[in-house]
Amino acid sequence: MDKTSVQKLARVLRVLVIITFVCNVLALLLVPMMAYMYGEMSVGEMVDWGIEDLTYLLGVKSTPRYYFPFAMMFFCSWLVVWTDVYMAVLTVFLWFCGICTAIILWQAKRVLDTILKGEPFTLSNAVSLKRAAVCCFVISGAALIRLIWGFVTYQSILPLLTYNALFVPIFLMAGLVCMVMSALFRQAAELKAENDLTI
Repeated sequence: MDKTSVQKLARVLRVLVIITFVCNVLALLLVPMMAYMYGEMSVGEMVDWGIEDLTYLLGVKSTPRYYFPFAMMFFCSWLVVWTDVYMAVLTVFLWFCGICTAIILWQAKRVLDTILKGEPFTLSNAVSLKRAAVCCFVISGAALIRLIWGFVTYQSILPLLTYNALFVPIFLMAGLVCMVMSALFRQAAELKAENDLTI
């Protein structure tokens, strides 16, 4: 059976979703170190450190001066990050959002799997999209809580200039789109079931 253009596109998207899912899971392991670095280093120091490590990994330069401390920091950051309130809140928030994002990506993979089978209008797709919507709403709510925490902690409106303020409307809209798509898939699955019974 020849694959339709939609199925060809779904195959490419499925590969991209799986790659993104794996990167997301790996990034979850690096969250404590990133939170520690963000709390302890300036942006310029982080960029210099990253460039130095990158040139070493590409074989352009000999061992960087921070290479061993980088490995130590990876392991130590899992303990040190809980000693500071800001680093702990950042770590928990990023883990929470990362886990929700992993769930969203996995649900997207499940939807793409049904498209590849040629059976997109199933109730399982409606359920998957509803789960993705719930995760989007949870991320939006967590970002709103972190935004309010920033207002209270810093007694300033500066948290409005952070990515948290952007997460709230973006994931709220994404959740609403997923809910609408879930309802459409559910209705299409019910119509398909009725047609199958009629035939």
